[in-house]
Amino acid sequence: MIPQGFAGLEAQLWLLLVAAIRPGAAFIAAPIFGAPQVPVQVRFVVALAVGIPALSAVPFALPLDGLASFSGAMLVIGEVLAGLALGFAVQIGFSAALVAGETIGNAMGLGFAGMVDPMSGGQSPALGQFLSTLGTFLFLAMGGHLMLASIIFDSYRSLPPGEAWLRADALGGLVTFGGDLFAMGLAIALPVGFAIILVQLVMGMLARSAPALNLFSVGLPAALLAGLVLLAIATPQIADAITRALLRGLETSRQLASG
Repeated sequence: MIPQGFAGLEAQLWLLLVAAIRPGAAFIAAPIFGAPQVPVQVRFVVALAVGIPALSAVPFALPLDGLASFSGAMLVIGEVLAGLALGFAVQIGFSAALVAGETIGNAMGLGFAGMVDPMSGGQSPALGQFLSTLGTFLFLAMGGHLMLASIIFDSYRSLPPGEAWLRADALGGLVTFGGDLFAMGLAIALPVGFAIILVQLVMGMLARSAPALNLFSVGLPAALLAGLVLLAIATPQIADAITRALLRGLETSRQLASG
């Protein structure tokens, strides 16, 4: 239990630090919370808001030698690894939208069009940025940020501080889910990507039948126009597929939280 009053002020500050480690690590790896635009102070306050009630709900005592000891270092390492695993599982589901955007953009001929990705700070294709933004709105609309906070809170019951070591089969499931990232991205891009490939096949047959036809001046605008129209038509289906990928990420994170 967290001590009350000024008598145990030093111990209380150490407990507050321990309470913020797992949620803070999860928020660093999770989507939205881990964006560079989110101030570190906001992340720390939110981590305390989640970690303090969770730590108070389970029996916990600081190591006798303090955190600056072997047992304290192992406690901190376990908390960091558990938090990173919980947040990274959600991030994998979120990244499926970016993979789908890159696939559709390359099929449309927009692979050269790059924009700054606010989530990673690097360059990403324009359509990848669009689907990533769509995934952000869907994640917030479905209450994914609240689900993640609930998963972190529940993880303290099955993985109490000091014993937060994930099993080998849980880590194996996380690695397998990471392999499914590309399958989920291709499933999201399938309605538009397959139709654009058909348009490119038609352009290829036209180029063979009319060699004088400038394929770059005709094929690229045709693929781009077809891609924009198909993207507008298939957006509801793409949104449903992104939602399923996000739910799978949250479910994987919940399985990890169960130990």
